Amino acid sequence: MSENTPDQPGHRVESPVEDAVEEQTGHVATGTGTGNREVLVDARGVKVHFPIKRGVIFDKTVGHVYAVDGMDLQIRRGETYGLVGESGCGKSTFGRALLQLEELTEGEVVFDGVDLATLKGEALRKQRQHMQMVFQDPLGSLDPRQTVEQLLLEGMRAHNMVKGGGATERLAELLQAVGLPRAALNKYPHEFSGGQRQRVGIARALSVDPKLIVADEPVSALDVSVQAQVVNLLGDLQEEFNLTYLVIAHDLAVVRHISDRVGVMYLGALVEEADADDLYAQPLHPYSRALMSAVPVPDPVVEDTREQILLAGDLPSPANPPSGCRFHTRCPWRQETRCDTERPELRVVQIDGAPQSHRVACHWAEQIASGELQPHEVSVELTDTTAVESNVPDDVAPPTAADMA
Repeated sequence: MSENTPDQPGHRVESPVEDAVEEQTGHVATGTGTGNREVLVDARGVKVHFPIKRGVIFDKTVGHVYAVDGMDLQIRRGETYGLVGESGCGKSTFGRALLQLEELTEGEVVFDGVDLATLKGEALRKQRQHMQMVFQDPLGSLDPRQTVEQLLLEGMRAHNMVKGGGATERLAELLQAVGLPRAALNKYPHEFSGGQRQRVGIARALSVDPKLIVADEPVSALDVSVQAQVVNLLGDLQEEFNLTYLVIAHDLAVVRHISDRVGVMYLGALVEEADADDLYAQPLHPYSRALMSAVPVPDPVVEDTREQILLAGDLPSPANPPSGCRFHTRCPWRQETRCDTERPELRVVQIDGAPQSHRVACHWAEQIASGELQPHEVSVELTDTTAVESNVPDDVAPPTAADMA
């Protein structure tokens, strides 16, 4: 995989996962050829705000955690959309919101032409057959009391897909598709390795013939050698079953390899979106440039000479986000006259070499790219330690197959 930085336009950045994937398949997602595809998922103005409660008797709402705060995102049929960003930026919450596993505070999600907000009860349950999720922790998302056969049949029964005596053969075909033997049907989750459990989770998602799979950090809990196998498997299954993916991850190398398009998320909203090749060759948002500069480079000479952007301070609290541009408290190109007060829109930029599909939420993207604006030292702003804390747990328990049904 080639990953370019502004200072080293032809430099190759490698990772163990990506090297293993390329060695096994010889394939890298090109990030092209998806522009004319039909839109399968259309999320507009999506907001997910969690209330912060105080008090035992009256349970008063004293604030909100703005986990997702104005997400506009489209996923085309048959493509893989990679969503990246640091921990706490709202990626996983947005993925669950797409599947209506989190209630939207505002906005709409249209899936395959249907506004999901208009569906309740049985209608929503039927629609969920076409939208499934693969979770970061395969052991935590699988019921330890059920065998693989029971896990796979649970979703199929919920959607009336178990008919006659063909269920066993269907399950065997699913296991074969994910690279597991037929004998795995009678085993329990604890009897498998991490990579095998993730394959079971993928088989469970496939069991109801979905159109969209949201993969939330699907390989981050696995060993590097196993990561490559699972990444390859996802690509093979996409071709075999005509799947559409939203891949949520923080490993930039994995996202670059598997994705057609990539969105960069910061504090609840997209700050940049482009075809994968374009984003990695020419990141335009200051935050995206900082992310790319953090990717390790095996060549020590290039590592010492390439662009390095070290962000000052910590990610602001989503319970008390900055005004204006959410990134302005850490941005080396901050201009107080506008950045502190006006929130930028995700827009097409007028920069040589940047296609119409490359959108950036930055007031000064053109001036930064041309060198008209130069970076300056960032003064670290102290975090408000008196701000209310969220009562939303850090780790939300993943839904079971029954929830997804």
